[in-house]
Amino acid sequence: MQYALIIREAAEDFANRSDPAYRDGWVAYSKALAQAGIMTGGAGLTAPETGTIVRRKGEDHDVQDGPYPEGKEQLGGFYLIEVPNMDTALEWATRVPISDRGSVEVRPRLQM
Repeated sequence: MQYALIIREAAEDFANRSDPAYRDGWVAYSKALAQAGIMTGGAGLTAPETGTIVRRKGEDHDVQDGPYPEGKEQLGGFYLIEVPNMDTALEWATRVPISDRGSVEVRPRLQM
């Protein structure tokens, strides 16, 4: 079964991405997933202010530069892993090197 590990980070975490110690934790985690043979995809995302939001307004669309989030955490990236069950996915989620300001959501991939 495939699960997405959805990483949410605080603004401070985006600012820390240039810090080698911060980056090294993410590189090590990505390598661990690859070595375990369970990573099927994923990507880090640029800072929230680089995004553009498209919202449907009836038959039209509204396009706005920069996200206007309602929470303190922003989408920082994701991993897609293939593991036998949710318990195993949760075990891997606890190893994600987020700060105490971030979170990891584990969600099964929709099977089509």
